Amino acid sequence: MTKEFDPDFGLTAQDYGRHRAGFPPALMERLSSSGIGVPGQDVLDIGTGTGSLARLFARSGATVTGIDPAAPLLEQARELDRAAGVEIGYHVATAERTGLPDASFDVVAAGQCWHWFDAPAAAAEVRRLLRPGGRVVIAHFDWLPLPGNVVEATEALITAFNPAWTMGGGTGLYPRWLTDLATAGFTGIETLSFDLDVPYTPEAWEGRIRASAGVGASLTPERVEEFTAQLDAVLRKDFPGEVLQVPHRTWAVTAVERAAGEPA
Repeated sequence: MTKEFDPDFGLTAQDYGRHRAGFPPALMERLSSSGIGVPGQDVLDIGTGTGSLARLFARSGATVTGIDPAAPLLEQARELDRAAGVEIGYHVATAERTGLPDASFDVVAAGQCWHWFDAPAAAAEVRRLLRPGGRVVIAHFDWLPLPGNVVEATEALITAFNPAWTMGGGTGLYPRWLTDLATAGFTGIETLSFDLDVPYTPEAWEGRIRASAGVGASLTPERVEEFTAQLDAVLRKDFPGEVLQVPHRTWAVTAVERAAGEPA
């Protein structure tokens, strides 16, 4: 991301914790079938935010650590963990410099955050942290803008308020991350994806959008309030009803840390 657009998700921690839909449990079902996130593994979730992906690993029986540079998000994560009945150790740190010991994890995961990292530095740090044969997981859970749907209309409004935000029009697929991992020396690269609809009330959708990089994490409070009012008007006019069914795509890439002496 450019220096001109440098969102601070700590500014929108409450909306982030309350309104951002977490990764669906079906993702962990698919990962665990490949031996990722199974009971007894040590898992690190980098860029954990409010712990959405970390909690899935914890519920699966793994011992989980989460790091994020935004302390307010970690406070929200701890509250959500208490409600979920899981225990996760959190630390303020970046993906590029975790401060954690070498070869201390079986799995390192990054959920909805790899695009914010210095990819070469983050990939090198992941390799340092993984035990031989350990696995990396980069996962996303993205809304899908389709012609005429509520996501397309919402993205248009975000862009009108914040031209520096250029993350609209996504497909929920990230082929560049495969190159990042291959360049860093990971092997056994595989991907998975599946789609599902997420129900939001209009109020919850407004909260979800406030918790996005282009709104609450980068606009002034006054502009966020103005944005919310305009989004509310759009929803009432063009998408009336008590529930919005918002299409999402879950996508993940997994790879293996090549053991010492293994041929490239």
